[in-house]
Order: sequence, then C-alpha cells, then structure tokens
Amino acid sequence: MHFSQKVLNWFDHFGRHDLPWQDNPSSYRVWISEIMLQQTQVTTVIPYFERFIKQFPTIQKLAKAPLDEIYHLWAGLGYYARAKNLHRSAQIIVSHHQGKFPSDFDKVLELPGIGRSTAGAILSISQQQRFPILDGNVKRVLSRHFAVSGWPNDLKNMEKLWALSEKTTPKVRVDHYTQAIMDLGATVCTRSKPKCKLCPIASTCQARKLNRVQDFPGTRPKLEKPLKSTSVLMLICERGILLEKRASKGIWGGLWSLPECPVNTNIKEWCQQSFKLTLQKSKQWAAFRHTFTHFHLDIHPVLCHLKTQEKTKVKPNSDLNNNTNYQWHSWKGIQKLGLPAPIKKLLEAVAN
Repeated sequence: MHFSQKVLNWFDHFGRHDLPWQDNPSSYRVWISEIMLQQTQVTTVIPYFERFIKQFPTIQKLAKAPLDEIYHLWAGLGYYARAKNLHRSAQIIVSHHQGKFPSDFDKVLELPGIGRSTAGAILSISQQQRFPILDGNVKRVLSRHFAVSGWPNDLKNMEKLWALSEKTTPKVRVDHYTQAIMDLGATVCTRSKPKCKLCPIASTCQARKLNRVQDFPGTRPKLEKPLKSTSVLMLICERGILLEKRASKGIWGGLWSLPECPVNTNIKEWCQQSFKLTLQKSKQWAAFRHTFTHFHLDIHPVLCHLKTQEKTKVKPNSDLNNNTNYQWHSWKGIQKLGLPAPIKKLLEAVAN
C-alpha cells in the first residue's frame, strides 16, 4: 500500500476530526487557523481561534477592525507580527481580490506572513488543490521515514524534504491527507517518545529499521541566546498608568507596553528628564526573565508613584499628551488594549 494511503487510512480511524476550523473549512477559517498554528500547539490555539472568529467572522470585518482590537485578542499567543500580517492581508484581499481569499497559489504567496507551506495547506484543505506542505510536524515524519539526517532547515535538507513531500502527496483526498500528515506528526510521530507501534507507516520507516528514531530529525546547531535586560516603569497617578505605543517593527511591534529605561538608571532623574514627571516614591519589584526566539530578556519592574500638582488631583506635571507614543490609560481602559503577555501580568498585579 502506498505511503499516502496508509496515512489516510489511519486518519479515517484515528485522526482529529473535531477541530473548530474543520467545521466549515472555508479558506478564511483555514487561513486564520494556519497562521495561529505557526509555532503554536493546537490546544493553545483552539480558544484563541474561537474568540477570533466570533469577533471577526469575515475577511471584511477583520480588514475594518482597529489593529489594537486584533492585538488584544492575540495577547498571550505570541509572535505578534502574525496578527499584524493577518490584518494587512485582509485589507489586501478586500482591496485587490473583491473580499475573497485568492485561489491562485502565487497570489496567496504574495500575502504578508504566508510562506510556501502555509499557502499549500490553505489551498489543500479549503479548496482541495494539490500542493505539498512542510511544516514542523511533516518535516519530522519525512525525516524519520526516509532517514534524512541533519537539521531539516538546512538548505540541502529542505530541498530533499520538499521533494519527498511532493512525491508522497496524493492526487485524491488531498485535503484529508494534508490534515492527516500534520496530525500524524503532532500525535504519533512526536518529537519525544514517538508512538511507533501506533504509526501506520512504521513498517517502512527507515529510522525505525536503523533503531535510530530519536536521531531524526537532526537538531539545529546550538547557538547561545544573548541576554538583554531592561527596566520597565509602572508610572501611576489618579489618571491611571502611563503606557507607550511601541514602534510597528521589532519586538512587541505595535503593542502597548510600559516605558523602558536602562537597568540601574536613577529613575527619579530619568523621569524628570524624559517626561518632566516628578516621582513621589518608587519600589523595585522582583526581576523575571522572558525568552524570545533569539534572546533572553531580564525585565526589572519598578512601581512609580507620581506627584501631582497642587491645583489638580488628576493631572501630573507632564506634557505627555503632546506625544502620541505615550498615553495615560485608565485601569478599565487597559483591558481592551493589545498588551504583551508579561506586561499584561504586571499591570494585573498593579491593578490588584
């Protein structure tokens, strides 16, 4: 029996058939799910997907929505550029494709945040077009089954794996096969403790024959992640808390966050020089580490209480309203903002 037929037979009996994006698998719903599933597990994605689709049931509603509203729904899912790319892509689809998700592979590939594998998955699952895919789960299945040694993202290995994916993708039931091969990698051919006895293609798996399943796929050459540090200032007064709208590019791009300054800075002087704000008192909270893809960030929170002018109880000595990057937000108002997960936790701690 052919590789793909074995995978499909397994999927019919043991695959996942109740995922929310499998219910009415339109191009829009599949697109949203595939973007959310990039570097994120299914169990994490499901509640985010359901909230997102409820808020933005159509491409048109997504295109018209304020980016802050999208960021708010995305908060905690990470890799926020994905949310921004979804928003931009929806606007492109509305303006250039009459509001319909394109059916041409090259047109899909032109949309921000969509690569070859994601484009193939969307068109395969939602439109039954035959395209190979090569996400992390599929790389692992193919690397083991065909004993492709080395790191799968190496250029030569990528070429081999794309060729194998093309070869094994069937001409019929391609929508089911695309879901099946991803399911197989996610639930059976897992990174650690693979369930080889449950695998439908175990009898022809080269890694298993070599008794070297754990050697495939090869690991990425280790690179030490650099360590960075920053102080984040929780500047509060009767008006609420001061937040900064971050630049659109870079870490936490486009999200609301807390003002930052170098660690071991004289906070009182820094606030006076930077914002013309006068501190009444400040307290250093325990530092914690947040890890990004390419570096570790040690965050040093500082709770800062501000002095107010004698003539008013709400307006601190500040001209920040002239700077659109910084705004005072009420405690109720911050609940609707797009905030990075560690900053959101800090603000919740302050509010409580």
